Amino acid sequence: MKILAITNQKGGVGKTTTAINLSACLAIRGVRVLLADLDPQANATTGSGIDKQRLGNSIYQMLLGLSSMESVKITTSFGYDLLPSNRDLGGAEIELIEMPRREYRLDEALSDKLGAYDLVLLDCPPALNLLTLNGLSAASGVIIPMQCEYYALEGLSDLVSTLRKVRANLNPSLEIVGLLRTMYNAQSMLTRQVSGELEIHFGKKVYQTMIPRNVRLAEAPSYGKPASYYEKNSRGARAYAALADEIINGMQLSTNNDNRVEVVE
Repeated sequence: MKILAITNQKGGVGKTTTAINLSACLAIRGVRVLLADLDPQANATTGSGIDKQRLGNSIYQMLLGLSSMESVKITTSFGYDLLPSNRDLGGAEIELIEMPRREYRLDEALSDKLGAYDLVLLDCPPALNLLTLNGLSAASGVIIPMQCEYYALEGLSDLVSTLRKVRANLNPSLEIVGLLRTMYNAQSMLTRQVSGELEIHFGKKVYQTMIPRNVRLAEAPSYGKPASYYEKNSRGARAYAALADEIINGMQLSTNNDNRVEVVE
């Protein structure tokens, strides 16, 4: 079982879009997936069709040791389980500071309860804070969504430096599993140039799948659905389906026909 943090210190690069759509596409293929929403904005929660205003318990209570994972977990309509978030999680930043092993609260809360899953995805905030550090300390690998634009390579260099520090001080098993090119515009010369630079420097760690700019991907969260359930034939939905297949093959994840989810439109 693998825990993958979906992270980038830059906002607006498609982290949450990736977390939701990848979770759904993997679940459709029979992979048992748990998605943890570590962002106080709770976009992965609302984008999964869950009303964050009506939560009893959230990942906030779980991190503080006030609730168990079982009492927080929600099974979504899309075949994956969710550890939901809401604005309370913003307060965890302050409350965690005084706690022992504050960077390992998520790891310890998850450690003995993951036998039911093939893969855990962590949707991290767009900042290097205690919530992100909890995600990186619990993860065995990192998926980095990024746009192919001028500032992306500089930001990626900073992120790689951060990951080295986390590996040296908190989690020696942490590694970059893959770089995902998002909001990809094949017509742009700059996009193609930056994409080429990524392939030169990171080689096989760059996913072959590219996620295009797509209106349906942008619209789906407002309906509380992954794109595969909002418009399964859209370019964005097909791209995330291809990414799910690439990850299944690359990580040799087992799929189970009994766990497969049928998409009903």
